[in-house]
Amino acid sequence: MLRRKFLKNSVYSSLALGSALNNYSCDSENFKKITILHTNDVHSHIEPFSKDHSEFPNRGGFERRSTILNSIRSKNPNTLLLDAGDIFQGTPYFNFYNGELEFKLMSLLEYDAVTIGNHDFDNGITGLNEQMPNASFDFLISNYDFKNTVLDGKTSDYKIYTKSGIKIGVFGLGIELEGLVTKELYRETKYLDPIDIAQDVAKKLKNEEKCDLIICLSHLGYKYDNLPNRVCDYNLAKKTKDIDLIIGGHTHTFMDEPIILKNQISKDVLVNQVGCFGLFLGQIDFYFDQNNQKYFNSSVLKV
Repeated sequence: MLRRKFLKNSVYSSLALGSALNNYSCDSENFKKITILHTNDVHSHIEPFSKDHSEFPNRGGFERRSTILNSIRSKNPNTLLLDAGDIFQGTPYFNFYNGELEFKLMSLLEYDAVTIGNHDFDNGITGLNEQMPNASFDFLISNYDFKNTVLDGKTSDYKIYTKSGIKIGVFGLGIELEGLVTKELYRETKYLDPIDIAQDVAKKLKNEEKCDLIICLSHLGYKYDNLPNRVCDYNLAKKTKDIDLIIGGHTHTFMDEPIILKNQISKDVLVNQVGCFGLFLGQIDFYFDQNNQKYFNSSVLKV
């Protein structure tokens, strides 16, 4: 396992985590540690790549991921496991099992929540709906209106998870389906503006639900250099407020550390994405001190 680790300044405080650690132990009662684990664009890669694969020999697979997850959870039960979409499509497992295997294995790995990517519609909205009973995790998508479809009432705008008294609000955003997905596959699903929706949901999570940490699961893509104004994680971070962490997908962008961007009111937002095919597992540890100030420590785990 390759573990890339770095320390950053507090996301929301002038104190550095390293400085804070000089005064307190992060394993002590002075800090509450919340671990966020995440994947994106796994694309039905159930097994590791073959040992003679030119790029990723013996890499990836659900079994290897399970081993890493069990180790992390044994050290910190205050852990959330999240996915930023495109669970389906990419290997014969999807063609044969239609997503059943992916959802059952993710349930065994105890994923907490996922958002929906464009390839998750590849068997149509009815195909996605048929596989949902195999999932024990939450489907979070706030900018798709599923009214008048079979998915009406099957997803949530957001979900709140509480770990050691820390309230974590998680919501999802999906990419515009027109042009990416055939209309007959997503049917009457309506795409709503992600920036506007994110503003509203994050504001509610912060002000009404009193969340201590707000996470967006995004399948918008990290950044489009040739289309600088296109909706993406980079622009989402800059044009909104109240979001602490954006976990991205769609563009298969590998980031060996999150970037820190200034939001609409010049506060820091973390943006992260870990490539594709289940080759990496993202890990961000948030530490809350006695005054509920946040600090973070990030790693990328090679699967």
